[in-house]
Amino acid sequence: MTPQLTWTREAGTLMLAGELDQDVLTPLWDARVEAMTGVTRIDLSQISRVDTGGLALLAHLVNQAKKTGQCRVAVWR
Repeated sequence: MTPQLTWTREAGTLMLAGELDQDVLTPLWDARVEAMTGVTRIDLSQISRVDTGGLALLAHLVNQAKKTGQCRVAVWR
């Protein structure tokens, strides 16, 4: 089965679902500026797997948001 990653934004939260896998990160990387606009939280509760590429992307998103003082990562299970 091919890994998949989806994302939605709602009320300042970027919700990620699926796998943060290097094979499926390109669409989110390409949309990262738009995806993070107005985001104050990143919800990882629906992420089933993360590889090093996914971790690098997540670190980049958080780092960019922290530069503007607007983001924190939250995981709800």
